[in-house]
Amino acid sequence: MSDANTWAMIHAERARVADMLDGLSSEQWAMDTLCKGWNVRTVAAHMMNAGEQSTTKFFRGLLASGLRFNVMMDRQAHSSARLAPKEIVERIRASTTTTNKPPAAAMAMLGEVVVHGNDIRRPLGIDDDSSTEAKVACLEMFKGSNFPVPAKRTIAGLHLHATDADWSYGSGPDVNGPLVALLMAMASRPLAATLSGDGVATLRGRLEK
Repeated sequence: MSDANTWAMIHAERARVADMLDGLSSEQWAMDTLCKGWNVRTVAAHMMNAGEQSTTKFFRGLLASGLRFNVMMDRQAHSSARLAPKEIVERIRASTTTTNKPPAAAMAMLGEVVVHGNDIRRPLGIDDDSSTEAKVACLEMFKGSNFPVPAKRTIAGLHLHATDADWSYGSGPDVNGPLVALLMAMASRPLAATLSGDGVATLRGRLEK
């Protein structure tokens, strides 16, 4: 997939997230998400930061955090979460036309917005509206990667099969479910009730370690 196509998907998904966030109540902005220790406001601020990232800013922040990636992400997200929700939404919308990013493939930015968008949606009971194309692209990326989440190890020896699209991967006991549920499991999030198959117990055990 070309970078142009990837950025088109990133921009579309950021627009969907901005629309979703724009409709939340103040109570919902304070609710917990699937990201442990981060509420909706913190995850949204993190997504805003991702859309404004650059190589220079990334390495400056990494050095300031003692070369600890997770510490840097946490500090920056909580700092930006002090902003008003309206400003966070406006700045996410502003990143629907830009292509700046940290020193990583553009596809990583797609995974960022699709996964974190659903970190917010699922606890709030909001239906996933990310595109099938975006979810499949993210699954293809995560299946061979162990950073920033150990997706490749998590699904080793299992057969993943989407029930809402023509996508499957791997061999072994089955894990069946919607694309978004498979993707969030690969991203080390708690398993959705929509997953089924003989491999679900194995997958759950790996995620609970």
